[in-house]
Amino acid sequence: MARSDINRSGEMEVFVCVVERGGFSAAARACHMTPSAVSKLVARLEARLGARLVNRSTRAFQLTAEGCSFYERATRILADIGDAERSAGAGEQPVGRIRLNTSASYATHILAPILPEFLERYPGVTLDLVQTDVVVDLLAERTDVAVRAGALKSSSLVARKLGDTAMIVAGSPAYIARFGEPQTVEDLDRHNCLGFSYIRNVDGWPMKTGAGTVVIPAVGRVQAGDGEALRRLALCGVGIVRLARFTVQDDIDAGRLVPVLEQFNPGDREAFHAIHTGQGGLLPSRVRALLDFLAERGKVRG
Repeated sequence: MARSDINRSGEMEVFVCVVERGGFSAAARACHMTPSAVSKLVARLEARLGARLVNRSTRAFQLTAEGCSFYERATRILADIGDAERSAGAGEQPVGRIRLNTSASYATHILAPILPEFLERYPGVTLDLVQTDVVVDLLAERTDVAVRAGALKSSSLVARKLGDTAMIVAGSPAYIARFGEPQTVEDLDRHNCLGFSYIRNVDGWPMKTGAGTVVIPAVGRVQAGDGEALRRLALCGVGIVRLARFTVQDDIDAGRLVPVLEQFNPGDREAFHAIHTGQGGLLPSRVRALLDFLAERGKVRG
């Protein structure tokens, strides 16, 4: 078959549908094709590329590493084609849906106050917001952008730094009145130190001592999956927390939380990044608009 006779975008659309529907039969129904036609199309695509994209069996459907890579690139290319077609009649305004995965703390304290401005600036864009502190697989979760705290591991992901924040240990006046204020690092052993229920880059509370900085395990009777839940627990007097300053500064200013053990604070800071897959040139205009907006208005400080 001559190269000019190959409908590459059509093949990509069917393959992406196979992946997102989880199989040939479901994709066939969505694409108004027969399952055998979808299977033959994917087989021809694999033959032309010289790589197996899908491992087939009667009970399971699984992408190969090459299939994952092709799916990622294909979705970006199809998104760019859609952007190009829509831009022709929309004055280059970004349009479409963005799936944003972010921590609850960033969503509550940084994103929510500026979101009306973003939506007003880009009326053709819709946002699918997923809140979780756990690091997700952007490809598997169909995520366009994720905002994450902490050091980034080396990977194919592209990151744009959104600033950094100091960390602080705090408790409510009611908790301190009931259990006393810790005066030394050793005092934490008798306090309910609220921690995260998943493994973090630093799994504990760094504290400055005469021997240098040591990491104290956050051993308490309650754990939670996100920082905003821990903040709420601290406000209710459940225990002491160590959180990013930007999430608790208003509570401290209002007297709802009280900093403790500040003399042992090592001064470490937690960085925030907006991350995405692929290189900048492959980004749909709607995703690039969100990244630029977060870099402009969604900075983390404190």
